[in-house]
Amino acid sequence: MSQTPVHGTAQRVMQAAELAAQRQARYAGRKRVNQVALTLALAAMAFGLFWLIWILWETIRLGLGGLSLALFTEMTPPPNEAGGLINAIFGSIVMVGLATLIGTPIGIMAGIYLAEYEQRGWLARTTRFVNDILLSAPSIVIGLFVYSVVVAQLKSFSGFAGVVSLREAAYALGTPKWKVIMMVTLRAARAGVITGVLLAVARIAGETAPLLFTALNNQFWNADLSKPMASLPVTIFKFAMSPYENWQQLAWAGVFLITVAVLGLNILARVLTRQK
Repeated sequence: MSQTPVHGTAQRVMQAAELAAQRQARYAGRKRVNQVALTLALAAMAFGLFWLIWILWETIRLGLGGLSLALFTEMTPPPNEAGGLINAIFGSIVMVGLATLIGTPIGIMAGIYLAEYEQRGWLARTTRFVNDILLSAPSIVIGLFVYSVVVAQLKSFSGFAGVVSLREAAYALGTPKWKVIMMVTLRAARAGVITGVLLAVARIAGETAPLLFTALNNQFWNADLSKPMASLPVTIFKFAMSPYENWQQLAWAGVFLITVAVLGLNILARVLTRQK
């Protein structure tokens, strides 16, 4: 016996209602999962921001107290005596600056080669693989490598060895193009290249471990790259671990200087990217 039109219509309505209920149940389940995931994500963000704000607050609170004219005019002092960080500031500027001058052309030219001349060849694959290793390897590994290759062979710690260890981080720059590349694309991509350079400088400015095995440290003024040279990260490490109050105050002042410098470089990089 065939179904009547009314009975068939009622059955279709019931099926449609069941499908709607199933969709509603799936939607409600997905909404609950989304709310849970969003809550966890916001909680993780708040947890991270809490520690970041606390670190920044302590850095500003303790670092500002150590700022003075002597900080920029006097050398690192003996325990319990007045002094500054001029030799460490100078050493950091010299080593980071030279590392940037060495690493930037290598990074840009390697990027041009990989982007324009050989994207899938064996050399390109090898270069990308080595680059990934350099970017992911702990900085202390690079420091030990430079120690064995440079310091151990020359039998002396030196600022030059510190330059070699710091330049590795400057490989990760942009990949612009050439005469078309030099005159058009590279010029158009200059904001991205500058951003890459600034981010690389911000990364290497606070490196400590490589310098412990390469440039070591120097309590006195030294502009000779063939001899041990002071740097802010190593001086901060040494002074922060000491029991002397004047050294600890100088360490916090150095932390404040590095934080401000790195923050400024990151803000400048973001501004250039936004303009692009």
